[in-house]
Amino acid sequence: MSEADVLIVGGGPAGVAAALELRRQGVARVVLLEREPHLGGATRHCSHSPFGMREFGRVYLGAAYGRRLEAEIARAGVELRTGHSVVRIEPGGQLHVTSPRGMETLAAQRLLIATGTRETPRSARLVSGDRPVGVVTTGALQAYVAFHGLMPFRRPLIVGSELVSLSAVLTCKSHGARPVAMIEPGPHPLAPMPLMAFPRLMGVPFHAGAELVDIRGTTRVEEATVRLADGTARVFACDGVLFTGRFTPESALLRQSAIGVAPGSSGPAIDPFGRTADPHVFAAGNLLRAVETGGWSFREGRAVGRALAEDLAEERARGSAPGDLIPVTFDPPIKLVVPGLIRRGAHATPAFADFQLRCLRRARGRLVLLIDGRETWSARGVWMPERRILVPIPRDAHTADAVHVRFEEAA
Repeated sequence: MSEADVLIVGGGPAGVAAALELRRQGVARVVLLEREPHLGGATRHCSHSPFGMREFGRVYLGAAYGRRLEAEIARAGVELRTGHSVVRIEPGGQLHVTSPRGMETLAAQRLLIATGTRETPRSARLVSGDRPVGVVTTGALQAYVAFHGLMPFRRPLIVGSELVSLSAVLTCKSHGARPVAMIEPGPHPLAPMPLMAFPRLMGVPFHAGAELVDIRGTTRVEEATVRLADGTARVFACDGVLFTGRFTPESALLRQSAIGVAPGSSGPAIDPFGRTADPHVFAAGNLLRAVETGGWSFREGRAVGRALAEDLAEERARGSAPGDLIPVTFDPPIKLVVPGLIRRGAHATPAFADFQLRCLRRARGRLVLLIDGRETWSARGVWMPERRILVPIPRDAHTADAVHVRFEEAA
């Protein structure tokens, strides 16, 4: 059994930032576990910028950003172990890990899980039809391009309208592919409207309220049937289908542990310090809720790393135990609230200054934050699905018996 002060699982922006901050705060032995050969997470196969602007004061392409993260880790004295896959989390800060050396158990005073997120593939979207070559996610497309110099299609149909969908358009257009269309099953695009001008400027027609119902092809994709907003069916001749977005946290480790996941976010519930229900386990980055940018995840990882270092110092100085847990409750159509727990009596500096909210659908009305039944914040607006909403966490929330986010829908 190997000992460490902190074990970090995941070498994307959040995990790396937490490791750097822990070392900066004087934590002696920080071990970073990454299953891939290199750091960077999903950014490694993004052949576009910008990455690193706020973290490092310059702009990097995805692969170069990953190399910068590796250089920072080496400079900080973090012990990096690539090719290590965690298969189980045990209570009290233990991990079962596989690597080229075989199976081993690692232990630390604290664990930080930062395994990120993944796109929803065709299999989970329940799209019928044939199983030809040419059906991929954005991540797979960018990996083909970045690592193998291959373009899996020339005339794909793009499904989705999130920020990553715009990245998919850029990857296609910059590598010789001409998407036949972009479709969004919902009634409105999920990326902000100014940015949704980009597909049209690139010559890619956009259809909202359009659902992919069938994919046809013998050896590779030949056509796709789409039900448009008016109910009519349209067949697009194409040689590929590119599924984008609908990210979900990479939380399999936590699902099979005692910690579990929150039903709205599909990620672990945390308190404002980044700590889960197990006081030895923290979490950060897109594992908490899908999906934010690499820069956002880096800043979040750094803040959780700082809170974790303070938590360790507090325990060593006073032997204090974490306080009682209070769940943050909310009304529909709110989908999730992060942090979703309040830990009464905790003393470290919170990593999260705001509650992060997401809505399931477009909704007009008033959001209200209630602390022990008392209104402490409110705002009116039109709240779009999957857009980040920030609600300041007041100081008295940390000693509250009840925290609730109410939604009053406008008539």
